[in-house]
Amino acid sequence: MINASLIIIGSELTRGVIEDKHGKLVAKELTGIGINVVELVTIPDDGSISYVLSALKRYSDVIIVTGGLGPTQDDLTRKAISDSFSSPLYLDETVFAKLKDKLKEKAEGANKSQAYFPRGARIIANENGTADGFALTKDGKSIYALPGPPKEMRPMFYSYVLEDLKNMAGLGGIKRAEFSSLITAEARLEELFEKASRSVSFATRFQDYKISVYLSGSDSDVKDAISYLRKETGEYRILDGDTDAKKELVNTLIERNLTISTAESLTGGLLGTLLTEDAGSSRYYVGSLVSYATRLKEDLLRVPSSCIEKHGVVSKETALFMAENVRSMMKSDVAVSLTGVAGPDEQDGRKVGTVCIGFSIRGRESEAVELDFSSWGRSSVRKKALVSAFILANSYIKGEDVVKIASGWRNI
Repeated sequence: MINASLIIIGSELTRGVIEDKHGKLVAKELTGIGINVVELVTIPDDGSISYVLSALKRYSDVIIVTGGLGPTQDDLTRKAISDSFSSPLYLDETVFAKLKDKLKEKAEGANKSQAYFPRGARIIANENGTADGFALTKDGKSIYALPGPPKEMRPMFYSYVLEDLKNMAGLGGIKRAEFSSLITAEARLEELFEKASRSVSFATRFQDYKISVYLSGSDSDVKDAISYLRKETGEYRILDGDTDAKKELVNTLIERNLTISTAESLTGGLLGTLLTEDAGSSRYYVGSLVSYATRLKEDLLRVPSSCIEKHGVVSKETALFMAENVRSMMKSDVAVSLTGVAGPDEQDGRKVGTVCIGFSIRGRESEAVELDFSSWGRSSVRKKALVSAFILANSYIKGEDVVKIASGWRNI
């Protein structure tokens, strides 16, 4: 059996300022392909990596190091590995040229250190940062050095290191698949996965508006696991690949040459902000009306006072008027509205976490749905409302039954 050790570097970790995001993920993935993890060590940025490496090499076939590849004086990983494996550092001109292209004049000086690698190392390209990683095998020992930031480390680990180790373990045929989970909490997703499969390795990466899910196992086991997760969450909650709900909606708008406008209360303009954060958004986005105060819903969005008196500002009826009237005002093809109670207090008898979303499109009947995010705090309610609006707007444009889709959602 292959024995592996993990070294996680960062003074913020050893001081308890931030939580380690790598150890559990890497250990779980290695265990899933039959590699025995014998040691997981967290150390500060103080040079202790040298004697830790010396100790771990005695009983480890593989060592994975995260952190310490940056340009500062306390980034000591590459020098320590060079010394430990008796492989002198050299300047890789190709990497240095890339650094100069990215950093211009800043590539000289301290940043230049990121272009040095132990002789004989294989370079692992970093598509999300400036510090490339590397892999080195010598005297029957293999070491992988990766940057510390999760958005840089994880893609490099999955695309290079894990695939390399699968081949080393004789598991080159193992399928690895990436999915994007929407709305479900990370802890709940892990609970569902424990029930889904014990033969598939599972890892997650939390992001603001989605959770990236990585599965490793046989093709049939991976398919069974993802099928179970989809059944337990509902339609459009687990998407194939690295994507998100906003991206899917925008793609549909562009493909169909449609424009969209938004009317927001609960989210205070965030829906419009997200739709306009990408270059070229003027192709599909017309504008927004943020009607946080009730009187603005009446005065600007022309929601009848009788509707508000009868149903309240947080209601499907109000959401419908908001969507229909903002579409008319903005002269867009599609409109989405959001109203709800983010908390901490109830509003007009509606409990915290109640969210209503309205949809209107030219030439078709408008729709509205009500969702319950009552088990979440203010920030989470708003984020889940935004993602839900993107998912359901995309379905609505395609002519699907958004009421049926939303009513089938579970584990939110």
